[in-house]
Amino acid sequence: MRKSFVTVLITIVALGAAGGLVGLHMWNRIHDSYKGYAGDEQFVDIPPGVSSVTIGRRLVDAGVIENDMVFRIALRWTGRVRSLKAGEYRFDRPMSAVDVLEVIGRGDSFARRITFPEGLTILEMAKLYESRGFGAARDFTEAVRDASLINDIDPAATDLEGYLFPDTYALPRRTPASRLIAQMVGRFRAAYSDDIRSHAEAREMTTREVVTLASLIEKETGTPDERPLVAAVYTNRLKIRMGLQADPTVVYALQKAGKYDGNITKEDLALDSPYNTYKYPGLPPGPIAAPGKASLEAAVSPAAVPYLYFVSRNDGTHAFAATLSEHNANVHKFQVQFFRDARARQQSSR
Repeated sequence: MRKSFVTVLITIVALGAAGGLVGLHMWNRIHDSYKGYAGDEQFVDIPPGVSSVTIGRRLVDAGVIENDMVFRIALRWTGRVRSLKAGEYRFDRPMSAVDVLEVIGRGDSFARRITFPEGLTILEMAKLYESRGFGAARDFTEAVRDASLINDIDPAATDLEGYLFPDTYALPRRTPASRLIAQMVGRFRAAYSDDIRSHAEAREMTTREVVTLASLIEKETGTPDERPLVAAVYTNRLKIRMGLQADPTVVYALQKAGKYDGNITKEDLALDSPYNTYKYPGLPPGPIAAPGKASLEAAVSPAAVPYLYFVSRNDGTHAFAATLSEHNANVHKFQVQFFRDARARQQSSR
């Protein structure tokens, strides 16, 4: 245990004047702030299983602690002889040896955070990974080819599209992409709860079908209340063998073909791709993005509504309809008339 200052004073008195002065001097040394490195920050990596002597040498060599003696005395003072934890630690200001050892004893290792929003594809995640300085995009895309991480739940998978769970991840520097990918798959497994599994089994859906449907839901709406409604539209269409005609599947098909420029044309709707749900019936062959947990839940618990259509209201929400005539009216109101009015306002403002 750490000694109290009173205990130290008693020890100093017992040592006599000379010993007391030395003891007081060393007490000051381990509590005085110190910075012996030149830059604004210094990183110290402590591998698992190394001795306290090795840890001390790394801290001294890095200019974080003044010398070996200060380290040894601070180690005795803090009582951290057997509790220093492995990890990479960042130091960016003068600190006392006691404070340094408390940081390492608590395991407050350095980590950078990266957030993957819902609805991203593998390629979009890879670009984000590179743009945040975590590594090359190609390292990410190569790591996601390891479908063995999910073969037990999706034997048909050839990559990890849809199974990289959108979340915030804290990573030490130089974390390989493969380790991040493993964490993301692990988070997916945790999110794909027993309740979702039981609902999927009741609906006779495979994991791949659930994740694929959930990815369409994720791409179609970001409004929480609408996810079960979008799920119902696609579920109802699948029941009557009606084409899903989902624009996000066309976008994904164009992206895979390297032809997407941010727009969908009439010609694009005829693109010969198994992901094009305007051309091929049923679900696409696999997920088109990474769904969040709410979309996974919606995929197996669609709303009990008769809707077969929906169209954007241009405010982030959608208008739903059960019949084609209702849908056409919604299209006219929220698309045709909306943009006609917008052009009129634009012209009148000139």
